[in-house]
Amino acid sequence: MGAESTLPARVAGALEQYGRLLDEHGITWGEPEVHYVKFFARRRVLPPSLLDRFWELVLKAVAERHPAEPPDQLAARLAEPDYDRVLRDTLDGELPGHLVAVRVGPGEIIVEGAPRTVLLPSYTGEGNGVPLVVPPGAQPRAPGASVTWRPALAPAVRPAGRGEERFPLLVDSRREEPCPVSVDGEHRLLDPCGAWLVEVGQDSVVVVDGSPVGLDTLVRPIPSARLRLVAGMPCRWSVVDADGGGWFPPGTPGRHDYHGRPYFHGDDLVLEVPCVPLSVTAARGMEYGEATLELLPGPGAEHRVELTPRRLYDAAARGWYGGDMHAHLNWAGDVVAAPADAAAAQHGEDLHVLNLVAGNVSGRRVYDREALEHWSDEDLPWSDATHVARMGVEYRNDLLGHVYAFAPRSAPGRYHTGFDGDADWPPNADGLRELRGLGALVGYSHPFCAPIGEGDPPEGVMSPAPRNCTARELVADAALGLVDSLDVLTHASIQATAAVYRRLIGAGNRLAVTAGTDATISFTRSHDQSNPPGWARVYARVEGELTARSFAAAVRAGRTFATTGPWLELTVNGHGPGHVIAARPGDRLSVTATAVGPEVAAVRIRTADGVRAGAERLPDGERRHGDDRLTVSADLQVDGPTYVIAEVLCDPHPRTLTATGYALTSPVHVDVAGRRVARPEDVRWCLEWLDLLEELIRQHARLVSPYQFGDHVSLLQQARAVYRARLG
Repeated sequence: MGAESTLPARVAGALEQYGRLLDEHGITWGEPEVHYVKFFARRRVLPPSLLDRFWELVLKAVAERHPAEPPDQLAARLAEPDYDRVLRDTLDGELPGHLVAVRVGPGEIIVEGAPRTVLLPSYTGEGNGVPLVVPPGAQPRAPGASVTWRPALAPAVRPAGRGEERFPLLVDSRREEPCPVSVDGEHRLLDPCGAWLVEVGQDSVVVVDGSPVGLDTLVRPIPSARLRLVAGMPCRWSVVDADGGGWFPPGTPGRHDYHGRPYFHGDDLVLEVPCVPLSVTAARGMEYGEATLELLPGPGAEHRVELTPRRLYDAAARGWYGGDMHAHLNWAGDVVAAPADAAAAQHGEDLHVLNLVAGNVSGRRVYDREALEHWSDEDLPWSDATHVARMGVEYRNDLLGHVYAFAPRSAPGRYHTGFDGDADWPPNADGLRELRGLGALVGYSHPFCAPIGEGDPPEGVMSPAPRNCTARELVADAALGLVDSLDVLTHASIQATAAVYRRLIGAGNRLAVTAGTDATISFTRSHDQSNPPGWARVYARVEGELTARSFAAAVRAGRTFATTGPWLELTVNGHGPGHVIAARPGDRLSVTATAVGPEVAAVRIRTADGVRAGAERLPDGERRHGDDRLTVSADLQVDGPTYVIAEVLCDPHPRTLTATGYALTSPVHVDVAGRRVARPEDVRWCLEWLDLLEELIRQHARLVSPYQFGDHVSLLQQARAVYRARLG
């Protein structure tokens, strides 16, 4: 799989087409620029801490242009503002390390940005080859090296894609009159006090007001050396200089995770580096720690670095296998990703199950459809006994929600509704029925971004933005038994999704907890979207050998927990998640939950009535070194039908590749007299949700005939009947 020439002809042809789209259109690949597509290039620049500020300014700009419109109408206009000006105003004079700015004032032009390292060709090939051997888990310092770790300031100029690296340049005009600017022959007349975000290379030509602007002042030539990185197994490597610049093997895309840390995958790799203090780290997904070495390479030398990350826990040895239910190979982006990139990531992260979904962005084109059609119902070629990769589907409607499908026997007839002039019809339920008919495991992905608290009503899920990928049809489809799981661990709001999940299972819906990261291998710097696949995982207890079918069966049975890192165990009277206990009033439940991981802060046991027991970790100075285990036990009395779940709350930690660390089990179900839990409060909450959804569809769905609206209403009526029966 390493050579694109070995790819099936249709798959190779699709990748060539994607390359042409990237060359012609840049990061959007020519997709219709709805607000989240228009944001692609700006997201590469903004730190995660400024995302909310960016969207606040976007909404403010829309409101100023349309002062009389209600919030839902304003939210439908999010793509209207000048995003480059919003970006400039969001940064408010600050520059992330990988951004260069040309400030155009009334009488001056200033170039700002951290120096970008360029390697001098000083390598001779006759280095000492002295190995720097590091015991597993150790973090030694090379003799004489003095390293100060600092936040990312300036990435190195290296071949980050499959060609010359481009880096972002912000032209910021402070003039009160229009300003003519050109970059590499592309001309633009900036509005007064306008801005332009553009990508440039080392040799780019920038002209302002007819005068060239030199970028050579930002170049810092440094003598070079070589590193040979050896772990004895595929790993995730980071090679970082003291300014936060990342260094990569030749032809390897320069990917960066949520924290802005550079990374690449493989073993026994050679790369050129500057002769400056460097930090080299080897990691391997959430079941391992990190091993780090700091060194100062000598000019012209080759240094062999041997690092082995220490294993924290071994899930497969216990019959549990971790999977990512939602990852993309290509979905627009700044590089074209080949199957070999996914293979390197899966093995480098020791990710047991990888679901690479084919899906559209904002138009009709379905990315990686050719790969799905070629490898339908087959493991991808790099799969082995403990690593299974499949092509799947993301079925998408921005009003009703997005769905993942794992291991369908063949490609579906429909991948999306509501895009590029298509109607928001049929309901998602039709797509779910087709995918389940093809044998696929299905669940809703990245469900909720709006904050939803423990006792909040469902109004916030419906507004203010009607088309924002929220899983609005989920409550109906869950009642009708059309979905197997919910991705509680995701790049969307984990807390909000967990709150909705508890409402759903409290209302009697039996959904497994899963994780789908939406990691996209064709993006190299995009917060959690450019994280490696598997940064959040669903662990499923598989019966027998690991296969796509056995993993899907384990998820359907609810034998799962999902996590951003911690290991989590739950037993209720000796049984794990997915089990159904037939109980009588007054019976006792013996419950134990255990979490393992350096980020674990607290473990809680929950039932339908709320938190029933919990334990918090002692401060670092009060617990034994290396003791990452935390256990809580409880003896509970059964008063009626309920469920039992366990959750883990986390402290901030570098290995948590999103804003919030968390872990959650699927329920152990406790039925009484043959009845499952159906809390009236939760059932009524779901009924209220359905009423709000009907009104949302009435106001905002793109429908071309009354019978299409009637199909939506019919689905909601069927779901209402289910919930009302549970109240009875």
